[in-house]
Amino acid sequence: MTHYIQKEKFDITQLDGEWIILNANDFTVTKLNEMGGYCWSLLKEKQSVASIVQSIKEDCDNEHSVESSDIEHFLKELIECGLVVHEV
Repeated sequence: MTHYIQKEKFDITQLDGEWIILNANDFTVTKLNEMGGYCWSLLKEKQSVASIVQSIKEDCDNEHSVESSDIEHFLKELIECGLVVHEV
């Protein structure tokens, strides 16, 4: 099973339900919505797609319906931004 984790420590700011992640090494800024920020916070520890989906179902209200494919797409984008890596 593939696991994911934040690549390193980044500067993070929360403003009005949005998360802004500053990667000073690569000079990039990534903005996440509230759900993206929640998923990002989970990635401080090693997570699988299934564990992220389960956490969302347990911790968030029923308005947030999420599929594994949504999380896979999100993680792929974070990997492309250099924010997350695969862990075995």
